[in-house]
Parts: sequence; structure tokens; C-alpha cells
Amino acid sequence: MELILKYFPDLTETQIEKFKALEALYKDWNSKINVISRKDIDELYLRHVLHSLGIAKVINFVPGTSILDVGTGGGFPGVPLAILFPECEFHLVDSINKKLKVINAVAEALELTNIRTTHSRVEAIDETFDFIVSRAVTTMPEFTTWVKGKVAKDQKNDLKNGILYLKGGDLTEELQQYKTVKAFLLSDYFKEPFFETKKVIHLPLKYKGA
Repeated sequence: MELILKYFPDLTETQIEKFKALEALYKDWNSKINVISRKDIDELYLRHVLHSLGIAKVINFVPGTSILDVGTGGGFPGVPLAILFPECEFHLVDSINKKLKVINAVAEALELTNIRTTHSRVEAIDETFDFIVSRAVTTMPEFTTWVKGKVAKDQKNDLKNGILYLKGGDLTEELQQYKTVKAFLLSDYFKEPFFETKKVIHLPLKYKGA
């Protein structure tokens, strides 16, 4: 929890309480439904919470922003972002229902009314969002086909609507076809060795109305 306060010192008391509660909630649920590996659950704030909040170092979502979290797993990056941005709407989607059961329980315990979940493949979601976030569920070319047509037209934020993707390693080849893509190095914001090769990839996507 000290890690979160180190990089986000301006949290409200309510936000601090919610972030603090995450560890006990996830450890309890993880003992029943394994959504996070044992090694990672011991470093929940570094490997999951702070990693998710890397997106918040790249963009400060304005109130009313809608965000789709694809392949959310145990609720990352959606749950930490929902705590940080209580006036934004988060739709967390995963094809594995038991993971959503954990997220729903965590959201209820923390009274996160800005989260909703859907058990579905993302292709079946028939809505548009300002941003689509994810943590490296596949390659960017495949991911863009999954989320095609799901980006909203009206711009609210400083960054253009599109994908915000948390990914690590050398992405030169994977991203070379995208002329407007930008990679933000998380090592510029977080000093822990875990973030040395981690990035937030921003890929603007145009609205494709019918």
C-alpha cells in the first residue's frame, strides 16, 4: 500500500481505504477461486494494482469517461482505475465467469458503483467507449480486430479515444504497422525494477459509425 501512496500521494481518505482493502479481499477470494498466481498475490500492489495505475500516469480521465476493460481477469486494470476515477464508468469483460464472480464481490465490498461486468467475448459487446484498456491479452493486430467499432466518436480527454494497452518487452515489430501509436515507458514514472520493460501503449482509433 505504501507503493500506491508513494506515486499517488493525493488520494482521498475514501480511496486510501479502498486500496488498502484490496489485499485482504483478493487473498480471501484467491483461496476459493484462483484468479491470481501465488507469487503475484504476495506482490499484489506492485504487480497488479500499481501496474494497472500506470494508465493513470499517461492520462487523467475526465469525469464521464467510459472505459471498457477487455479480458479483465481478476479485475485489472479496471478495479484500481475505478477506485482512482470514481466519476468514470468501467465495463469489465471476461470470457471466464468465475473471475467476474470475484470482481463483482470486490466491487460490492468496496461499494464501487462505477463498475459493471459482462461474461462474454468482447466481440459480442455492442457499445462504444472512450477508451479500451487491457493487460496484454494478445498481440495488438489481433486485439484491434476484437474491438473494432467499439470506440466512441466524441472526444473528452487530452489523449485521443482508442486503446490503452499495458504490455512489456520489445514491441517494435508488433506495432510497426501503426503510424499513430505511442509507447509510454512505465520506468519513467515508477522506479521499481518490475517496470523496466513495461509500457502503456496508446493507439488512437477512429469512430466507425454504421
